[in-house]
Amino acid sequence: MARVASSSVGLHRFRPTFRTPQPSRLTKTTPLRYPSKTHKLRGIACCQTKPDPVETSSSEKLVDGSTDAQATSSSVNNGPPKFPNKGFNKQIAVVSTLAAVGLFLSARLDFGVSLKDLSAAALPYEEALSNGKPTVVEFYADWCEVCRELAPDVYKVEQQFKDRVNFVMLNVDNTKWEQELDEFGVEGIPHFAFLDRKGNEEGNVVGRLPGRYLLENVDALARGEESIPHARVVGQYSSAESRKAHQVVDPRSHG
Repeated sequence: MARVASSSVGLHRFRPTFRTPQPSRLTKTTPLRYPSKTHKLRGIACCQTKPDPVETSSSEKLVDGSTDAQATSSSVNNGPPKFPNKGFNKQIAVVSTLAAVGLFLSARLDFGVSLKDLSAAALPYEEALSNGKPTVVEFYADWCEVCRELAPDVYKVEQQFKDRVNFVMLNVDNTKWEQELDEFGVEGIPHFAFLDRKGNEEGNVVGRLPGRYLLENVDALARGEESIPHARVVGQYSSAESRKAHQVVDPRSHG
């Protein structure tokens, strides 16, 4: 027992196993029973490992302050939403107008002809039967959507063969052509009848069909072939029963 009490090193080595030093005592007073340097250094180290709440809070304040400053600066830079001024609106109006004019002109330049244009350029039916040329007779109506759609294709073929083939347009709304409607058996439009040089029908095509059908048939007529490659072909068409018959205003009209 005397040996254990007299050894300060031994007591210091066993003390932490059953007693925890309080930080407040270590920081305020200097241990008297064990004035060893090792114990002082350990007490100071324990005190230093505890974080400083004042420094942590100040750093958090700095972070929060920087975040608020960034939010404030971003709100100042963004500012209220900007609306287009009158000059910008005028530019949009000018661009829109030019685009509309460009579309209209491109349609006209791309053979955007109407049925009225084809009818005005067509040859009268009686004259076509008497000039000794093969003839293409188209039965149409102004309200026929398929007729309007195929007008550019008809115009192209007409321009290519107009010196060798007659092109005739007969409006099914005109009661003047009731006999021709029955003669050619027109039930749907557009109806294209292909006549040889003597006025005999070689065949017909009806409705929306590939452009080459019309081109190949007209080419066969122009070369004087005995038959046409597409004699009886029917595509999507408008019913001729939907025609709105009206009185002939000008008996000389071929439309």
